[in-house]
Amino acid sequence: MDLGIRDRVALVAAGTSGLGLAAAVALAREAVQVSLCGRDPDRLAVARDAVAKAGDGRVLASAVDVRDEAAVSRWVDRTVAEFGAVHIVVGNSGGPPPGTLDLLEPESYADAFAACVQPHITLTHAALPQLRAAGWGRVLLIASETARQPIIHYGLSSTVRPALLGFARTLAHTLGPVGITVNVLAPGYHRTPGLERQFGADPESELTRIGQRIPLGRIGRADDFGAVTTFLASEQAGFITGTCLLVDGGATKGTG
Repeated sequence: MDLGIRDRVALVAAGTSGLGLAAAVALAREAVQVSLCGRDPDRLAVARDAVAKAGDGRVLASAVDVRDEAAVSRWVDRTVAEFGAVHIVVGNSGGPPPGTLDLLEPESYADAFAACVQPHITLTHAALPQLRAAGWGRVLLIASETARQPIIHYGLSSTVRPALLGFARTLAHTLGPVGITVNVLAPGYHRTPGLERQFGADPESELTRIGQRIPLGRIGRADDFGAVTTFLASEQAGFITGTCLLVDGGATKGTG
């Protein structure tokens, strides 16, 4: 299927590993021109090569901390100078530390918002003039299944991630008339380096146990998530906006 996004220009935040890299690679496979960012120059170089090998579009890699508003603005400007436009925005950032809320200090909540929510808002607003100028756009905000269903041992994530839904659903009403959709991706457990590190030196037994609780009997693969990202970025997804799409193998049980 031709997704209709060849030669579109995508910003992919925190694209050096995990789900951000999966999104960048999947978009590159559709001949999208990808501008990715990350904090670690060595990981950034490796990620750039992986994205470049995935497709025939150009790739730009920039060292950016997505929590730095000025740096994000410069990244958007550099992308436009290199590619001439921005059409797809993939907001992404690191998650807060796990733990139950009763063990946390009050300042932890502000830190979690700054890490998980503010970078998406900052990037979206920095890119909005370009999306409006293009008259076509896709804003995809990578959150977590905690945006839809609280998980006790991910207390901070469960508290702050739902804010992205309010942001996306409100912004969707403003941007819909100018051809820009805004959606949240809510991934469940996927095999990423970050998840493996969370479970220590031998994560396999824990990942297997988690997979057994998921209706599909396994945790997600990077390609699973990348495929959903490219669909929501596509022409075919033009009537989907203001929604939160769970990518969790059916793990979330709520009906809301």
